[in-house]
Amino acid sequence: MQYFGQISKMQTILSTPIKYMLPIGEKKISVNNLIGSNIQIKFDGEIKCVACSKKINKTYMQGYCYPCFISLPQTEECVFKPHLCRAHKGEARDMNWAQGHCLTTTYVYLSLTSNLKVGVTRGDHIPSRWIDQGAHYAIKFAKTPNRYLAGMIEVALSKHMSDRTKWRQMIQGKYDMIDLIAQKEQFVKMIPNDYQKYILEDSDIVKFKYPMNAVPEKINSFNFDKNHTISGKLTGIKGQYIIIDNKTVINVRKYTGYYFLMNHD
Repeated sequence: MQYFGQISKMQTILSTPIKYMLPIGEKKISVNNLIGSNIQIKFDGEIKCVACSKKINKTYMQGYCYPCFISLPQTEECVFKPHLCRAHKGEARDMNWAQGHCLTTTYVYLSLTSNLKVGVTRGDHIPSRWIDQGAHYAIKFAKTPNRYLAGMIEVALSKHMSDRTKWRQMIQGKYDMIDLIAQKEQFVKMIPNDYQKYILEDSDIVKFKYPMNAVPEKINSFNFDKNHTISGKLTGIKGQYIIIDNKTVINVRKYTGYYFLMNHD
């Protein structure tokens, strides 16, 4: 089979294991069904902005041209740094967009990837946000009415942990087992009084299982900007990464906006 078109990040469904769909052109490929198959992926050299469809040589923030990057609400600073969100004060690149993305129910969560992480996401991005990060376990910590408040709680928690995922260890499943419920109880004591009312009593832990035929002992990152073609056996999927021959890893999300030709047996 052969597919061609612009790609975006893999879509996911929470199941055991996680189900993955790769949008390519007008098709959505079930990536799980390709595990164990030989595949070839070729970048044909064309990239288009996912917002305005302008041809570009490089992307900004996963799929955008530079003018869109500096002007669209989807790429505003608070996307990366929720505590800098100003929508609750009526300040945003697009207040209509902010109504549905910043001034809406937002969660603070703890997840275990290669290490313990704290993060912020909208309610409709659970559990996909956790899956995209390659989380092994996750738990909700707080529920707020807007992005800014969630960001402030995140800042308070981030002082007590490293928030940088070691992606190779995440893919290999190397992490220290942490009691997320006990960790949550400990962190609650570190939150300023003004934010205590947003803490959730819900202590349900979500566990994730990824479609992996084997665990890579050594990992090499593949870069389509340097080498346009890769072929081999698809051996696993985790987070937004696909694994070829149990060693070469492709960060699919990084190539949002790129045009790929994909073949499989």
